[in-house]
Amino acid sequence: MGRSGLLLLLLLLLLAGPGVGVAWRPPKGKCPPRCSCSKDSALCEGSQDLPESFSPTLLSLSLVRTGVTQLKAGSFLRVPSLHLLLFTSNSFSVIEDDAFAGLSHLQYLFIEDNEIGSISKNALRGLRSLTHLSLANNHLEVLPRFLFRGLETLTHVDLRGNPFQCDCRILWLLQWMPTVNASVGTGTCAGPAALTHMQLRHLDPKTFKCRAIELSWFQMVGESALGVESFSYQGEPHIILAQPFAGRCLILSWDYGLQRFRTEDELPAPSVVSCKPLVLGPRLFVLAARLWGGSQLWARPGPDLRLAPMQALAPRRLLRPNDAELLWLDGQPCFVVADASKAGSTTLLCRDGPGFYPRQSLHAWHRDTDAEALELDGRPHLLLASASQRPVLFHWFGGRFERRTDIPEAEDVYATRHFQAGGDVFLCLTRYIGDSMVMRWDGSMFRLLHQLPSRGAHVFQPLLIARDQLAILGSDFAFSQVLRFDPDKGLLEPLQELGPPALVAPRAFAHVTLAGRRFLFAACFKGPTQIYQHHELDLSA
Repeated sequence: MGRSGLLLLLLLLLLAGPGVGVAWRPPKGKCPPRCSCSKDSALCEGSQDLPESFSPTLLSLSLVRTGVTQLKAGSFLRVPSLHLLLFTSNSFSVIEDDAFAGLSHLQYLFIEDNEIGSISKNALRGLRSLTHLSLANNHLEVLPRFLFRGLETLTHVDLRGNPFQCDCRILWLLQWMPTVNASVGTGTCAGPAALTHMQLRHLDPKTFKCRAIELSWFQMVGESALGVESFSYQGEPHIILAQPFAGRCLILSWDYGLQRFRTEDELPAPSVVSCKPLVLGPRLFVLAARLWGGSQLWARPGPDLRLAPMQALAPRRLLRPNDAELLWLDGQPCFVVADASKAGSTTLLCRDGPGFYPRQSLHAWHRDTDAEALELDGRPHLLLASASQRPVLFHWFGGRFERRTDIPEAEDVYATRHFQAGGDVFLCLTRYIGDSMVMRWDGSMFRLLHQLPSRGAHVFQPLLIARDQLAILGSDFAFSQVLRFDPDKGLLEPLQELGPPALVAPRAFAHVTLAGRRFLFAACFKGPTQIYQHHELDLSA
């Protein structure tokens, strides 16, 4: 060995210290009381606390009938080499987050025949070598979502013998089982009653209804209103309110700074009953249907300009308008205005050059209260509700509306609104006295599905909000009811009451989506307009 080699060896010996040449041994641990220990394993029975002072190289630990009440975070940091950990017949009922922190080599974890009723979602965090897990024969009714997150090496899981409640809280487990390369013993359901004794592996996740919605109050617009409509202009959602007592059509937009709705524009419209918007490119039109003084069409030529009066609409025909709707016929925009006077007539106004002019008079002398545009069998249709007869259905034929049929057994209908679901067309009919009705189109006429008590109702309005087909039944004498369409049953079922605050004489509803949030507007005739926010709730979380 050369001189440089000898110097290097001497340096290494100096750095190594006096213990060089002696084999390293880990510090020895003592066998705790009530435990029996061998070189690599320990069995403890009847200990009142979690035993300590084991050798840090311990590979196997079994704890039987201990007095430990809970497994806290970091309970096994002093035995990082464990490969197997077993608990049986213990009294602890809770396993906290990170209870097994530091056991990166653990392969077998058996927690069986204990009194565990709760396990934290991060209790198993860090067990990256775990292959066998048993939680059998405990008191677990549910397991937290993401309990098995990060346990990529699992090959066997045993969950049998637990009183699982097979409700939405167990849905994640049903969805997880087919995705893992592990055999899973799941056991049976202890509830609800309809699923008692059923094997978890036989449950179909698709049958679980675990998504709920909630409408919570968000904001108020001070003045009362008869109508509310949503529309998009220049890529931004807007709301327009018909406010007869304030004598105006009020346009609202979203204030991104204050995170609230604010007034953007308004147009004077005394005794207004409906403000119907139409957007054509950069131009915004608003039809203001008024009880007195004549109905008008207002226009905004561009986004930087204000609304200005453009045209008086059919002054000899529209004497007492009650509703206005927008529809497209042969590629052209049209308005239909339902007139409730004996001397006037419901009128179809279509665009002709720069303005909108009468195209057809409909249903004269019948005091129409509502118009609803819809499509049936691929053709435009119009449904008119009247104070004098049953609702009448018209279809577009030869450039005009022709009577097709009426709706049987539908007397005293104040208003109609339609929605589509599963390829079918449904109709919501509002009755102030008697029961409001839900009908379905069968190809030739509307047939009754079910009735809803609705004393004092002026509005029964369907709304599609996100994935939810809702219908809101407003009442002057009771809380307004929100219903949701169940596609499996083909029926509207109660969801919630709107409020607090309670709606005072609601007359119309509209919704708008912006910045990832959804809002419901409720226009009230005897109180302020209320705004609610739509929330989705995951019941399986």
